[in-house]
Amino acid sequence: MRDLNERQSRLFFLLATFLVRYQPPELHPLLDEDIADAMAALAATYETAARGVIYEHRPGSLSAERLTSGLKPVLAEAGQTGGTSFQRDAAVVLRRVEVAAREVIGTAHDNRRQFLDLIRRVVRTSDDEGRDGTPSDEGPRVIIP
Repeated sequence: MRDLNERQSRLFFLLATFLVRYQPPELHPLLDEDIADAMAALAATYETAARGVIYEHRPGSLSAERLTSGLKPVLAEAGQTGGTSFQRDAAVVLRRVEVAAREVIGTAHDNRRQFLDLIRRVVRTSDDEGRDGTPSDEGPRVIIP
């Protein structure tokens, strides 16, 4: 986040929020490797498009392909008025997410969802639930004496 401009920062939080809310099909859990592969494929696609060549790069796994398919409409809507500059910004953010996920993969030997868990801790959505499935009451509290 440290070197991202304002548009890139907003795009980063859009991606993070999407990842937190993303619901993969049953029996196909989303792993950090899938996130890294999907981000790499999308980044390569945007980098290629910014150079004027239309070519869609594909991720290696089915789970990453599903994630990419779900993310494309979100990015298309976010970049409606951005043109080539949006494509460059999106490529930068997608590469950053990919690199972060790959760094976590290198350090996490027992948890294959550590990057996704990290994003869930950082990005809280309004519809977050507690551990037991009930709505969370962890919002700000006012103590009245």
